[in-house]
Parts: sequence; C-alpha cells; structure tokens
Amino acid sequence: MSGDRPTLAAAKITTALIVHPRAKAEGSAARDAQSRLAEAVGLAQAIALSVVAAESVPLIKPKPATLFGSGTVERLGEIVKERAIDLAVIDARLSPVQQRNLEKAWGCKVIDRTGLILEIFGARARTREGRLQVELAALTYQKSRLVRSWTHLERQRGGFGFLGGPGETQIETDRRLIGERIAKLGRELDEVRRTRDLHRRARRRVPYPIVALVGYTNAGKSTLFNALTRATVYVQDQLFATLDPTMRGLDLPSGRTVILSDTVGFVSDLPHELVAAFRATLEEVLEADLVLHVRDIAHPDSDSQKSDVETVLRELGLETAVEQGLLEVWNKIDLLAESDRDRLLESLLRQSGGVAVSALAGTGLDDLKRRIDAVLAAARHQASLDVPIGDGAALAWLYAHGEVLERRDDDTHAHLTVRLDPPDLDRFRQRFAQGSRAGG
Repeated sequence: MSGDRPTLAAAKITTALIVHPRAKAEGSAARDAQSRLAEAVGLAQAIALSVVAAESVPLIKPKPATLFGSGTVERLGEIVKERAIDLAVIDARLSPVQQRNLEKAWGCKVIDRTGLILEIFGARARTREGRLQVELAALTYQKSRLVRSWTHLERQRGGFGFLGGPGETQIETDRRLIGERIAKLGRELDEVRRTRDLHRRARRRVPYPIVALVGYTNAGKSTLFNALTRATVYVQDQLFATLDPTMRGLDLPSGRTVILSDTVGFVSDLPHELVAAFRATLEEVLEADLVLHVRDIAHPDSDSQKSDVETVLRELGLETAVEQGLLEVWNKIDLLAESDRDRLLESLLRQSGGVAVSALAGTGLDDLKRRIDAVLAAARHQASLDVPIGDGAALAWLYAHGEVLERRDDDTHAHLTVRLDPPDLDRFRQRFAQGSRAGG
C-alpha cells in the first residue's frame, strides 16, 4: 500500500521553510534553539528538500488554532508567498486543526516534526520489515489527522498520506480502510517477528555474543560498523542514513567472535508512533549482550543527544542497561582541536568509562575492540561442568565459546572449570543437557 503512494519528491515539493518554535524558557538540559533549528534543516535536507528559509520563532503562549500568534502567522505567510515555498515544516507537534489553519493561511503544505520524520523513514527503509513498520507508523499518525474540517484539501496529497486529509464524504470510508490496513500490517509484522525469532534461535545454536550499536542519528554508527567489520553498509553524512539493522561478525583480540549490529539512529522527540512501530527493528538491542552508545563527541549538543538516546532506550525497556551504564564510544575525535582532544582523553582516563575513536580515520579502533573484549569477559561466570569423555562436540563447544581454566579427566568424564557468558552457559546446558552435568 505504501509503495503506491507518491513521495514528497514525486509530488514536486522542492522548496521548504523550516520553523522551530522556541519556548519562552527552555531548561538547561534542552538543546540550544539554533542547534535544534539546524537539526530540523538537516532532517529536511535528508529527503532532498531545498531549504530556502529557516528561523527559530519565540513562542510565549501556544495558540490552539495556529500555534503561533497572528502577527507571526502573517509574517511567515509573506515569506512563503515571496519565496514561492512549497512546504512549511514546523519543528514541533501540530494538532490537526493547527495544521489545517496554517495551510489555509499560508497556501502551502504544512507538516510537523512527526510528519517529516515519517517521510524520511519512508524514504530510507529497505527491508520488508522496515517498510511495514514505517507504513504502520504513518497510518497510525494519519488516522489522527482525519477530521471533518479538511474539506478544502485535496483527496491525496503525497507522502504517506499524513500530509493532509480527505474531504468530508470520504472520512468514514478512509477511517475504516486505514483501520483494516493497520490490522493487516499488525498481522504481517507478527509474522516477521516470528521469523526473526527463528533466526535468533538459529543463532543460539551457533551462539555468539551480540554487540549492538546505538546512538543519535548521524553520530557515525554505520561508519564505525564498516570500519570494524569491513562491511559496506550505506554511509552518508545525513540524518537517518541507516534504518534497517545490519549484522556482521567481528573477531576480537582474544580470538572470540561477536555479532555486531548496526541500528537506526535516535533523535530527540522521536514520534511515539515510531517508538512502537520500530520496537521489532530494535529487538537486536533488547537481545544484546553489550550495548555501545556511539556519540558524536565533536557535536556542540553531544550531552543533550546522549540524554535523548537514553530516554528512548528507557522507553524500550532498557532501564537497567542505562542505569548500569552503557559502553560509550566517543566518535569523531578527528574533528576536535588538538587541545580539546587532549582534554577529552584526560577526561576518559579519569572516568575510565568511554573509548575515544575516529571511525573515519581508524583511530582508537583497536582500543575499542580490547574494551569490548574486557567488558564481555568481566560478565562471564565461572562454572564447573562434567562432560562425558567421549562427547567431543560438547568439549569442542566449550573450548570454542568459553575459557577453560582447568580440566581433569577420569575414565568417564572430563571435569572442567570454565568461564562462560551467562547466555552461553544456558545455551550449553540446553544443547548438551543429556550427557553433561554441573560439577561439584
């Protein structure tokens, strides 16, 4: 269904006005208004929009009808007219009524931050699962836009259908059709999840620890993924360049192998529809033995971006991982001035928590692999196992996936002291339960 809808490009929308509503009092933890505006411009450029005007507008008291005051609406409308702007992007969440009234006042299409991010996700998703999730999110959002006051708008206006709504005579029909499509998408995604579960079970039979990369969009996760695994994941200096998880094997200095997973980038104020719809895409994070938080340490709002990522991770049910501390990878140190880089490395030594790298230049990658090795090794449990002396498969499995600290053989059994990751210990017991037993 989503494949039949025209995109913004197909709808011949090329020029855009970006407006960031700036609250009267933004707390110290909030990102600087100009930086937020720059991010919104980057989001628009990610789908090839030509941003001809962008500004941060003070918002003392939001107006229920138009969000902005009448003077601001009139002034921005003049900019739209003078520069022949096709699309106005409001970097906030608009109600259906506010969206409709702004379109009426300005005579151009208007979308909010949620609509823009959904449009980007629609353009970037590549796998079947990704496309299904994007469409589900878009339709859930579109359903909230079906109000009876859209009679002045076109029947179909491009994108995923969330750029506008139908005429009055079509509302009930469209609501029913959208509901039916959402239900069908839910069933299809359930099937995809079952398939993914089968894949995970297959991985458990040849188990390796999973290391997941997370981080703010454009932090350099895919560049780091490629540098570590020598893969060819799509890399572009634009927001949301990666939308589908990619997994590759990575050999660590100790000789053990892990599965490295690259995931979608996070963003501040991520639409709740997408948090729900992309939960399955982020299941690799939920399943991960170790989560690496890749940060663009050269970005002026790196700390705020860190907070945004951790907020989304908590929403996904990873409160424990966040509270215990993720392994931070401070990327793009090559963009820092030498004095700033020295201070950063000193800070890292004091905290002994992060690893400084430049994925692009290849700096610090060996240190990162050693740190991954050390963190995974520290999480291993020591177990005493008795394995039948003739069970070569079980013994080989233990040597391949664990660290054999001690071995003593008698006529019937090999008595081993082995250090294993807790998931690997469970997998071993499930796979070789008949012949092996916990030792004394």
